[in-house]
Amino acid sequence: MRFSLKAIDARQQLVSLTLEAASEAAAREDARQKGLQVFHVSCTALFRPRRVARFSAALFSVELMALLEAGLNLVEALQTLAEKEGAASRTGERHEVLAAIVAAIRRGEPFSHAVASMRRHFSPLYVATIQASERTGNVKEALGRYIAYQNELDRVKKKVVSASIYPAILAIVGCLVLGFLMFYVVPRFARVYDGMSATLPFFSSLLLGVGKTIETHGVAIAMLAASALVTGILFFSSEKGRNQFALLLWRIPAFGERLKIYQLARLYRTAGMLMRAGIPALQALGMVRDLLSAHLRPRLERVLALVAEGKPMSGAFGAAGLATPVATRMMLVGERSGDMGTMLGRIAAFHDDETARHIDWFTRAFEPLLMAALGISVGLVVVLMYMPIFELAGSIQ
Repeated sequence: MRFSLKAIDARQQLVSLTLEAASEAAAREDARQKGLQVFHVSCTALFRPRRVARFSAALFSVELMALLEAGLNLVEALQTLAEKEGAASRTGERHEVLAAIVAAIRRGEPFSHAVASMRRHFSPLYVATIQASERTGNVKEALGRYIAYQNELDRVKKKVVSASIYPAILAIVGCLVLGFLMFYVVPRFARVYDGMSATLPFFSSLLLGVGKTIETHGVAIAMLAASALVTGILFFSSEKGRNQFALLLWRIPAFGERLKIYQLARLYRTAGMLMRAGIPALQALGMVRDLLSAHLRPRLERVLALVAEGKPMSGAFGAAGLATPVATRMMLVGERSGDMGTMLGRIAAFHDDETARHIDWFTRAFEPLLMAALGISVGLVVVLMYMPIFELAGSIQ
């Protein structure tokens, strides 16, 4: 953004200048570095441009690990990234975050403290991973684990999203076509058939009656639909509403079981990554609590209590209902080998592959059913509208 500043220079003279900066605070800091004492700042832009350099923790990790693998130490790598971003643009979140990290490092703060101070950009999982790596002195390995973890999550999310795009487009187009027929075409047919209600087939008469109602009370129906839409948005924007909707989905037997396995896979993968980073099992499980739905969190609390009492993780997860038969068997193997972190990652990979297969099967079965339902709905409306004309043509013959 562009800011207009009024300031006093080193010769105690009033000066006015214009600066490009990401925020008012950044503009003041740039002016201060030039030896000016700012007393007024105003934004001269007519609108806020969208930032072009959004910060991504995953991209930051990839770039940082590449520099570390090239032989730079951590401080040099961070300074290099900050200089690269500063040379490209002095605005945007990437420049601000990198500049703040380098400033914290120069003040003598550990890297983990620097990222922990920016919770909006770095998750508690990321901070814990860096903290654990500082104990072992291998930040590069920790970044590699985080990147692999993020790639696996992205892979599953992309499968879910890509499987949902085509059915969503079909549903939207079908609803638009039905809406056009019901709100525009049917009311006009109702006017044509006005006065013939006694001779119309029952279902045609019912459909045209709906058309008359829509035409007569169109404003009230539109307001009711808008109110329902706003209510739905408010409902899903609240955590309580999302939890209630999630509980309804979980009550569907087959669908609820798939959701549970998907959440357990995320739980296993995240806990396994933290344990491989050197974080104790109890602490790692406590950190991944928020990955589960609200109604499953008490079960994880039970797991924590059982493990704290000395019970094996396989038995604790099984007793709390947070382990599938496959997961229980593989946890037993992990307990015997002493590498539970790696085994939890393998369990997550197994269940992710299973989830991907079910998504593929569901998509293949659901798309034809959705197309058939939409086709039947549109065809039924058209047939009911034209049925009186067909009957009239038959009587003339």
